Amino acid sequence: MGIRVTGLLAATVIFATGPLGGLAHAQTDLDCSDFTYQEDAQAEFDRNLNDPYRLDEDQGPDDGIACEILPRRNTTAPATVTAVPTLGVQGGLGGATGPGDFERVLGVGLVLGAVALAGAYTVRRRRHSRSPGNA
Repeated sequence: MGIRVTGLLAATVIFATGPLGGLAHAQTDLDCSDFTYQEDAQAEFDRNLNDPYRLDEDQGPDDGIACEILPRRNTTAPATVTAVPTLGVQGGLGGATGPGDFERVLGVGLVLGAVALAGAYTVRRRRHSRSPGNA
């Protein structure tokens, strides 16, 4: 198989799978707008108290109550909030603050693939330029 076909195949795989990494990560990210009631957000928060989705991010100290701005099922009025979040993710709206593990693995894989292709191309060019018929 020629170097052009190999390069074209590798580029096709990289460009086809690269955008899927963001979609796969986006499906697991949650924030307060994904919930209708505070109890649902609290149940998700209670599954992992490390709070990977940052559901307990109001302006005060972390108090273990997720998405305090959401209404509760048992009341007709929204929950009482002492301070309105104004800082986006840091203000209590939840969400991720950096790349996920899958994105890091995908990035490293793409970089290693690119380095391998560049190395193979360089080796092939050197062998081709050293062959007796090309002098």
